[in-house]
Amino acid sequence: MGKIYITGIGPGDLENMTLKAFEVLSFCDTIIGYKVYIELVRRYFKDKEFLSTGMTKEAERCALCFKKAAEGKNVALVCSGDAGIYGMAELMYQTGRAYPDITLEVVPGVTAASSGAALLGAPLIQDFAVISLSDLLTPWEKIEKRILAAAYADLVICLYNPSSKKRAGYLKKACQLILKYASPETVCGVTENIGRDGETWAVYKLEELAGITVNMFTTVFIGNSQTKVINGMMVTPRGYKIGE
Repeated sequence: MGKIYITGIGPGDLENMTLKAFEVLSFCDTIIGYKVYIELVRRYFKDKEFLSTGMTKEAERCALCFKKAAEGKNVALVCSGDAGIYGMAELMYQTGRAYPDITLEVVPGVTAASSGAALLGAPLIQDFAVISLSDLLTPWEKIEKRILAAAYADLVICLYNPSSKKRAGYLKKACQLILKYASPETVCGVTENIGRDGETWAVYKLEELAGITVNMFTTVFIGNSQTKVINGMMVTPRGYKIGE
């Protein structure tokens, strides 16, 4: 039997991939993943067997990993960011109940909250919440409760999956919810295509955020009541006494 490594590749560029992830991908015989993520790593590991599936084919992707491992191959299932944060780790363990002889190992990666925060400055220095706006697997009613709770608690909020063709207005809805407890002047940040071609970032006010265009490759950061702009960067002070 082979072994399966559920591997977070970070944003996708080599510089932001962990050394452990690089070593695993170098070692494995077969690399499996969503086609977009496969293309991010193919150029670095040209001698590997690559297998990919499209969007919403996660269950088939997992089954393919176990099929290849049962053939004796060491397999890397690649996920963007961290495989354990909105990634494939949970589904692989669920699927793996039918394959008790095949070992799984999760290889952590740099998630968009970390890599996006680094672009913007230092927005996540205090407590924060990460919330996905995708209602494909989570009902919007539950997402709404989480947004309201995080805003009420004055947490910095990091939003994943802020928009898609079917969810074009979800960021606006989220902003309207947060404005129940937060000032329109609240500092926010937006990152897109982190570590990839077309990487951008910008700082906004909360009242401006609802009107910007975002997509599935955008990560949104909404500051708390203490977040400020310092030299053009988004910074959430932790409370250090400077100069004392």
